[in-house]
Formats: sequence, C-alpha cells, structure tokens
Amino acid sequence: MFDTGFIMRLPALLVALSVHEYAHARVADRLGDPTPRYAGRLTLNPLAHVDPVGLLMLWVFRFGWAKPVRVNPAFFADPRRGMLLVGLAGPAANVLTALLTAVLFQVGVLRATSWIGVVANWIFTYNVILATFNVLPIPPLDGSRVLAGLIPRGHLRWLAQLEQYGWLILLGLIWTGVIGRIMFPMANGMARFLNELARLLAGNW
Repeated sequence: MFDTGFIMRLPALLVALSVHEYAHARVADRLGDPTPRYAGRLTLNPLAHVDPVGLLMLWVFRFGWAKPVRVNPAFFADPRRGMLLVGLAGPAANVLTALLTAVLFQVGVLRATSWIGVVANWIFTYNVILATFNVLPIPPLDGSRVLAGLIPRGHLRWLAQLEQYGWLILLGLIWTGVIGRIMFPMANGMARFLNELARLLAGNW
C-alpha cells in the first residue's frame, strides 16, 4: 500500500536539505568565494542540492547526504574563520527555519490539523534533526569545521588526521546507536527550546 505520509515528509526533507546547503553556499559567496555561484548552488531549488543516492539512503536508512557545497578557502580573507562561518551557516539556517515554522504555528498562521500544518511540522522536525546532527564535531560534519576554527592551531594536525577516517567513525557510531543516544536528547532539547522561544516571540507580536 502506498505510504501517504511520504507525500507529507518528502517536501519537508527537501526543504531542510536545501536550506542547509544554500546557507553554506551563500555565506561562502558573501565571504568572497565564487565557487558555489559557478556551481549553481546559490538557490533554494532542491534539484541543485539533492544527491539522489544520498536522499534514498536518508529515507531508507535514516542516514544520507546532499551534494556537498564545494568551497575554496583561498578566496577568504581569513581562511580559518571563513571555513568556521561556512560550516556554521548550514545548521544555523536549519535552526532559523525551524524557529520560523514554530512561530507560524504559535501565531495561528499554521494549524496542525491542516495538511499544510502536517508538512510544516515535518519541516520543523527535519530542520531540528539536521541541525543537531551536523553540529557534532565529527568529520565530515559541519561541526568539525567549526571545531577547526576554534581550537588552537597546534591541534589542527590531529583533526586533519581524524578526517581521513571520519566516514568510518561516523558510520560506526551510527551502526552502534551511539549517535542516536547523543543526538536525539539534543534534538528534543532544541525542539523544546525553539517552541518556547517561538511562544515568547509570538506573545510580543
């Protein structure tokens, strides 16, 4: 039987992935790197960002990927700071999208009982999950870029060495369930915080 929930969840997942990758591209472009612009990544069109295999993996196995935004830090005035900001941009955009969605629910623009409300609820959920997952400081996740911009330069070598095995480490943590035990409490906490913040913001309108 056809899964009708698929119709609600897939657009929400595409929104979360597109917002995330667009934010990486936009910040890199603003910092002086034309690479994402030449690659056609300065758009919210999902076709520019979605990797079909990565999307299928994400849908079936709850672990996947979008097309990575290629960045050349040589164009940045401060390459280390630039990569930190580019790495932070994706999760930050997901958080802001989730917050905006929560505010729209709080002010009554969106209603949970409508089909648009169901899609919006999934948009909130996927953005929170994507933000939480990507801030983990494990290569190749965005959190490792942020960590590289924060730790003393003398410690960058071990992070670069770790990056060679990042995918294996990440897959191992996912397979053993360690990622879930770390990430889902963080995601639940972020969701509660954003809903409370949205309630406060809506109350001031």
